[in-house]
Amino acid sequence: MLEIIYEDEELVAINKPAGLLVHRTALDRREKEFAMLMLRDQIGQHVFPVHRIDRPTSGVLLFTKSAALCQQVQTQFQENKVHKSYWLIARGFVPEQGEIDLPITDPYSGKMQEALTRFHRLATAEINIPSGKFSTSRYSLVEASPVTGRTHQIRKHFAKLRHYLIGDRVHGDNKQNKLFDQHVGKGMLLHARSLRMVHPISKKNLVLEAPLHEHFEKTLRFLSLNPENAPTTNNKPVYPSFRSKCQNIYS
Repeated sequence: MLEIIYEDEELVAINKPAGLLVHRTALDRREKEFAMLMLRDQIGQHVFPVHRIDRPTSGVLLFTKSAALCQQVQTQFQENKVHKSYWLIARGFVPEQGEIDLPITDPYSGKMQEALTRFHRLATAEINIPSGKFSTSRYSLVEASPVTGRTHQIRKHFAKLRHYLIGDRVHGDNKQNKLFDQHVGKGMLLHARSLRMVHPISKKNLVLEAPLHEHFEKTLRFLSLNPENAPTTNNKPVYPSFRSKCQNIYS
């Protein structure tokens, strides 16, 4: 049964578990379970996904209960009126805060798309396990807010900084993934923590929050990371830009 974190007459949101597809696609015809169908059966009515999150990503996933309203809410996403916040665990000590302004190739059209991700570091950890030429391994718990919504945007952006997401099988570091597979189990450490928007009907501010799943919590314990002591940023932080740095390295 899916964890419903919000429901009213027009909207319903779940805390999607990692590994579950949002809906059927041409590339996943063999799959039998999808969040959209599971939620439909659970609440007894059709639902329409407003947005998507990657299969290995967990967290907030919003649906409407009518197709017409779905289009209306999607407009908010397209106009960047929805604030999305993700938690991730990455290799190395990520800078305290910054923005990654780098275009991303669309996997379907092959065209380059503008992409912007803002982030701030919540906590760091250093464990006594060798990593390459180093005698210890370093990691960061980060909160990232994608301003644009490109495919694998956060995963690709942090890979360009060489702060690979732990558990990312496509854009990550295989050696780091193997280490965490052995100690805490398999799974990508990327969680859609919260979503803030204006309710399409009541026009009130709506804040949806998804608790961390067990695998993420287990990894935090393994690294002794404590997000409760995390610093906060103001509404208009000054972000150092990683655009020129990344372009010089990866162009």
